[in-house]
Amino acid sequence: MSGARKRTGRPQRVGGLVTDFLATSGLAGRVGQASVIPEWAALVGSQIAGVTTPLSVTADGTLFVGVTTNAWMTELSLLEPQILSAINRDAGRMPVKKIRWQVRR
Repeated sequence: MSGARKRTGRPQRVGGLVTDFLATSGLAGRVGQASVIPEWAALVGSQIAGVTTPLSVTADGTLFVGVTTNAWMTELSLLEPQILSAINRDAGRMPVKKIRWQVRR
């Protein structure tokens, strides 16, 4: 495996190995981008989080979010620029470029 650490005979921390792997594989940015999902409530607030469920983030930066009703979907579509701004406030994370709202069934 390229990018693997050389054995030193001493145990290594798993966290360090995972960080190294993510950096060398190019996946670190995607992992950061996907962190929007567990951070959703903190990013959008409790009212929006109460009627939505973040589902996935694609490699091109599209966030899919389930919404409870069509009325909320319309409202959130209008708020999308502000929501994207809140989500992308962390400059160290790959940006979410658009949100696809879908009514949960």
